[in-house]
Amino acid sequence: MNLDEVHQKYAELVYKFLLSLCNDRNLAEELTQETFYQAVKSSARFDGSCKVSTWLCQIAKHLWYQEIERSKRHKASALHENLVSNQLSMEEKLFLNTEKMQIFQEVHVLDPVAKEVFLLRITGAFSFREIGELFQKNENWARVTFYRAKQKIMKGRL
Repeated sequence: MNLDEVHQKYAELVYKFLLSLCNDRNLAEELTQETFYQAVKSSARFDGSCKVSTWLCQIAKHLWYQEIERSKRHKASALHENLVSNQLSMEEKLFLNTEKMQIFQEVHVLDPVAKEVFLLRITGAFSFREIGELFQKNENWARVTFYRAKQKIMKGRL
């Protein structure tokens, strides 16, 4: 399969995967393109030990983690400037976002696999079958993992 065929076959899957992680269409598109660029650069290292879709999603996830780190550095400096110049406004925003923060905290403490399965299902509209394939597991594994993650989040909210 040539690179154009790989792109045509897997671009939508990679895009949906990234969209489920970042929940930003523009960023997901940008990271999808970067994923395929990195795949072309490292195609000689692909040994076929996993599916092409899994390999591409691993590249995409790595790029997402890099984006998070870059964003954290940028937000930390912006947050400091905002706190110094507009503390009251920041406090008001924190009170308005308390419930979102509580839910995020509950999701954040899940183990990495459960967190990723939960976010893929909730934000990315991936089917359980697709999630299972991404993790090289079956559909039932994805269902059980999602259910357990949901139960942990619900326990934390009670």
